[in-house]
Amino acid sequence: MKTLSPMRTRVKFCGLTRSDDIKRAVMLGADALGFVMWPKSARSITLEQLETLSGEVPAFVTRVGLFVDQSVDVIQQCLPYLDMIQFHGDESPAFCAQFGRPWIKALRMRDDIDLSQAVVDYHQAQALLLDAYRPGTPGGTGEVFDWSRIPAKLAKPVILAGGLTVDNIASAVHQVAPYAVDVSGGIEAAHGRKDVEKMTLFIQQVALADAR
Repeated sequence: MKTLSPMRTRVKFCGLTRSDDIKRAVMLGADALGFVMWPKSARSITLEQLETLSGEVPAFVTRVGLFVDQSVDVIQQCLPYLDMIQFHGDESPAFCAQFGRPWIKALRMRDDIDLSQAVVDYHQAQALLLDAYRPGTPGGTGEVFDWSRIPAKLAKPVILAGGLTVDNIASAVHQVAPYAVDVSGGIEAAHGRKDVEKMTLFIQQVALADAR
């Protein structure tokens, strides 16, 4: 009987703002590309930019829009250019589920967070994205949280985020065994400008970690 190979770790590059970075990410094999639609982020893009950049993403690469407690109207305007929605604020399960798109819920790892309850509350989510917690900052902190806080058998796919870099991604994959990893600042030369070498090495390190 043929033995099935272990599932590989998916990779999402987030905070894409430039056409060249999209082309490089696709060439390297990124599974998903994140577009930040929250205007207070240093990596945010406009609706017009989203329309242009999303058109450069080929089939089978997922276009993910990141929102933080934004209005229904704002999200709906972006839907034609997205395959998936990432909710990164305090959105309720009912709010997240109303848009007719697959979605993921980002959770910042506060000391009092109950991941088992979050799985129940956000049971319609495709996955939970776990990020570092800093008061007043919904994401993109560049900080790492204690990965041992993630239950080994959480009943929902985990997307690991928060301070991932070329230097720690292999350890993250080994320790957490996440369904996917999400990186933004760790592959940048500056906010919104990706570094080709870091992007390449990050993908390579994930693949090497999966192979071990």
